[in-house]
Amino acid sequence: MPETRTVIIVGSSRSTGNTAELAIAVASKLKASIIDLNQYQIAPFDYEFKNRDDDFLTLMKQVLSFDRVILATPIYWYAPSAVMKTFMDRISDLLKIEKDLGRQLRTKKAAVLSTGYDAIPAACFEQVFQHTFDYLGMGYEGMLYASCQDEFIHAEHALVLDRFTGALHAE
Repeated sequence: MPETRTVIIVGSSRSTGNTAELAIAVASKLKASIIDLNQYQIAPFDYEFKNRDDDFLTLMKQVLSFDRVILATPIYWYAPSAVMKTFMDRISDLLKIEKDLGRQLRTKKAAVLSTGYDAIPAACFEQVFQHTFDYLGMGYEGMLYASCQDEFIHAEHALVLDRFTGALHAE
């Protein structure tokens, strides 16, 4: 069976912060590619689709070449970061004007990486992703959360990292 090609999309205010460190750790175990949303110009969703000349569609064409999409974001006020939320909102473009691209999401697997200060994330955070992936017809594979008081310390999360990536390999 061929290896699942995975991309991790990092949406954080800090390109070198805790979420990026978690993404790098997961990517090394899954041989995944990483995309930093801070490297792209993605405008907010608008109902008139005036933003079609930004980087979103080009980026999504690249993302759709992968079998699994992992969204990585810190938790800000029980929600994804603003850059991640903007990216997720723009998926509406794929449901309205780029339907052929949107349909391709149905064949993809999906997961979430997140970091935050709390010991355990609020359930409402993961539900945003679960409902989104379900609506898009994507196979949700779960979330890996790393509580970081100050900085991401790999050794503190090694066991859950191994369990999470091991479960994804078993798929």
